[in-house]
Amino acid sequence: MSERARAVIAGWNGFIGHRLVEDLRSRGYDVVRVGRTGPDATWSDPASLRRVVDGADLVVNLAGKSVGRRYTDANRDEILRSRIDTTRQLRDAITTAAQPPRLWMNASTATIYRYALDGPQTESEGELGSGFSVDVARAWEDELFAGDLPGTRRVALRMAIVLGGPASDLLARVARLGLGGPQYDGRWFQHRRYRGIGENPSGGPVPIHHSHGRQKFSWIHIDDVLSSMQFIDDHPELDGPVNLSAPHPADNRTLMAELRRAVRMPIGLPATRWMLEPALWVLRNESELLLKSRWVLPERLESAGFAFAWPELGPALDDTVGGRRGRLERAM
Repeated sequence: MSERARAVIAGWNGFIGHRLVEDLRSRGYDVVRVGRTGPDATWSDPASLRRVVDGADLVVNLAGKSVGRRYTDANRDEILRSRIDTTRQLRDAITTAAQPPRLWMNASTATIYRYALDGPQTESEGELGSGFSVDVARAWEDELFAGDLPGTRRVALRMAIVLGGPASDLLARVARLGLGGPQYDGRWFQHRRYRGIGENPSGGPVPIHHSHGRQKFSWIHIDDVLSSMQFIDDHPELDGPVNLSAPHPADNRTLMAELRRAVRMPIGLPATRWMLEPALWVLRNESELLLKSRWVLPERLESAGFAFAWPELGPALDDTVGGRRGRLERAM
């Protein structure tokens, strides 16, 4: 860059946000951070948000309560509210800016697509699903793309499960406990935690899919999250939804086998839903992470020429949970 441009990062204090701040600074950006307590602007102070957004070159919003928790009524409401309110506040700030940012990238999720065993989901041909997680993602993107912002390109980052952070840490923990066999869906007590939410809630009872451990697992290495965001920054033809997922999804059996190898655990007991649900209740998480079949391909990134540094699952797991980085994280 010929001069230091300003990047505004909202929700900067998560694991992706910390890495993104470092990456943008290395690329020559002056980074401004927005969060509940700042340090540069806060959600409770709209004037501070308008100040940092006006004249910024880039805005990235990663804000939102973590979904790595039980979907209690209070958590469900906060997961939705935290995404909608922060996205709306940013859009309001951009709308009133004398010099609006040229690019606004907002987090979304590849979980917006339906449970898929019959074919991959892409931006052009993918089908949206139903239920709580999908309704959250749909409302999040609707808020991002609402209104007219002629000076700002908007991109929804439909991220698959990111390796190198809490989700892969949880999976590695399961494997290290000797429970790293395939997970099988099946009958379980009906509950309402996955019911739809928002103005037009979708979905019904908890679905049961007899996938025999072949449910698809779409993922992306944290390094490729950062480099794909840089690629989007550099390619103005990319707008709207963009899938951030590795080009070679695995299935659950392959995932768990690779995890056992990466963490050097020779055994891995398979788990039916009757075994999995109590274990995840103890871990304060939901079985959706392991039982939903996410089959997502990065059609738009690859068509634009993006090259993944980590296209294969095995090496990506070696780096994030079994390699030097994984050993350092376990020692902390």
